[in-house]
Amino acid sequence: MPDQKSPPSEMIRVPVPLIGVVRRLSKLHRQGHTIALLQALEELLGEFDSKNDIDITAGSKSVKQLEEKLLKLESHIAAQGSSVDTKLEGITKKLELIERAISTISSANASGRLGNNKGRRQTAYPYQQTQVELQPRTNESLAPRLGITPQGLIAERENKSAKEFLSWSRNRDPMSVAWEWKASDELYHPQR
Repeated sequence: MPDQKSPPSEMIRVPVPLIGVVRRLSKLHRQGHTIALLQALEELLGEFDSKNDIDITAGSKSVKQLEEKLLKLESHIAAQGSSVDTKLEGITKKLELIERAISTISSANASGRLGNNKGRRQTAYPYQQTQVELQPRTNESLAPRLGITPQGLIAERENKSAKEFLSWSRNRDPMSVAWEWKASDELYHPQR
């Protein structure tokens, strides 16, 4: 039967005032004196309890200090909470304004004031009645407006009849303007 050795002891850091006590406890443990070890631990804990006399009665100084700190903390948290509440109220009001604006736009859209229909030229804002006069355009200047390349624009014009091209360009134009090709000046002219 091989020798049964106990595992090596682990090194731990012990505060200087406890070194003597820990050595005594360690010696008792190695000798197998469990009862003596427990008694020594009780003595050690008793010494700590006797040296650290803490008064926890309701009127004691340390309890009053704790109460003061708690009150300060509560007031600080309450102040932060009210500023958060104020910020949340401001955000809520702004969201309500945005919702009203969206519903106004939606109702205007539903009534045809802002839709993709023939009444589109009427705007919801009468003070914006000035209209921009559109000028004839080249392949290179009209293609981006219609969301296509200049080569794609030429292909569409050549593959469609004049009437089909007018309809196609009206559907692609952001202002629903139809564009007619005139070979005489090689430009696209707006048709309202």
